[in-house]
Amino acid sequence: MTTSYRTAAEIGRTELGPRPLPALGEQRSATNLSSVDTVLDNGLRVIAVHQSAVPMVELRMRIPFAGTDPAHAAVAEVLAETLLTATERRDRVAIDTDLALVGGELSAGVDPERLSISGNALASGFDTLLDVLADALTGAVYLDDEVVRERDRLVERIAVARSQPSVIAREALQRHRYGDHPYTREMPDADDVAAVTAERVRELHAASVLPRGSLLVLVGDIEPNDAVARIASAFGGWRSDRSAVELPDLPEVTGGDLLFVPRAGAVQSQLRLTAEAIPRTDPRYPALQLANLVFGGFFSSRLVENIREDKGYTYHARSYPEFTPSGATLLVEADTASEVTAPALLEMRYELARLGVVPPTESEVDTVRQYAIGSLLISTGSQTGLASQLAALAAYGLGVDWLVDHPARLAEVTADEIAEAALHFYAPARFTGVVVGDEAQVRYLTALGGVRSA
Repeated sequence: MTTSYRTAAEIGRTELGPRPLPALGEQRSATNLSSVDTVLDNGLRVIAVHQSAVPMVELRMRIPFAGTDPAHAAVAEVLAETLLTATERRDRVAIDTDLALVGGELSAGVDPERLSISGNALASGFDTLLDVLADALTGAVYLDDEVVRERDRLVERIAVARSQPSVIAREALQRHRYGDHPYTREMPDADDVAAVTAERVRELHAASVLPRGSLLVLVGDIEPNDAVARIASAFGGWRSDRSAVELPDLPEVTGGDLLFVPRAGAVQSQLRLTAEAIPRTDPRYPALQLANLVFGGFFSSRLVENIREDKGYTYHARSYPEFTPSGATLLVEADTASEVTAPALLEMRYELARLGVVPPTESEVDTVRQYAIGSLLISTGSQTGLASQLAALAAYGLGVDWLVDHPARLAEVTADEIAEAALHFYAPARFTGVVVGDEAQVRYLTALGGVRSA
């Protein structure tokens, strides 16, 4: 006996036509979150939020970690790799064992702005998590053999990364936008890393791993005031009269020619367009967020429909805001086959102009509004997501209230405000950027205008 199955198209239709979609339910934001936002005596800002979905705690620490020395990025990377390998009280095995016994973990990373430490543990192991972290902050020893081991691994990873087209494009874009500003040193030179010694790492820790101006976010099955008291006790020995080092302000990104960066033999081109934007604190930000979604911020956006779905120029295209120490920029990205580099750039420029000339329709506005609100609620529905969102916001002076109120701001922004944001922020003349690809494409790109060789 054979069994027949209805296709998805058949299931979705009736004799009278397509089945109507059910109405969306009311989207409810997280309200009445029990939280504390305070600054400890040592200058550390602490945000503690009670969310009892699971008996865990999520931890995010952000320490401003800028440096103007060209070798700073190399030393900082090695520091992040070895911070949690040994302290005066624990070796690597003891650190891992103590965390494992409370279902916990800690990891560290660094970028030009900050040293970041993330972790979690069972709520019952909260004190152990804090003790291990405080031990690393105040007593990390950076053993010579650990530094050499992690330094050599880092050199190998950098060599591999530097061959990746996306990394080449990112570094070219950063130099084009910001010149020699420290913010551009997202990946250190392998030679600088190879020269790092344990003594230099210890010196950087003493000079820059500082509580004043730093941030600790804690989300979980904890009472916020009690959590703050336990944090203050655990970090009582972490003190300094100096403040953590912030990056200097970035120069404003101005529109102009795209820079063509040759990559001989490349079978793909990387297109990166960028323009100055506004931070989340600007009252126009909700309108810009929704305008960006219409343009290229999700799969059903105009840019994706054009150069991916319709013309097949790329598998990957997107646009998004990138928040910087002094503001924000817009980024538009696409990777295309070499032979369609010029046509893809032409269509990207066309969509930039069309967003202002042909404002988002009522249907588009409704779709992106629901998408933005729903995505935010999903991302903050877990302890992990909420902790990460708050850590990102708090770095720019925002907190729980902003996050709770943002769905309402998105719901209230008007179609006219979105159209105005589209017309202003997506004007093609505001954009600059880079194209990385095979040099055979230069003549086609220069024929479009607004592209110059490096």
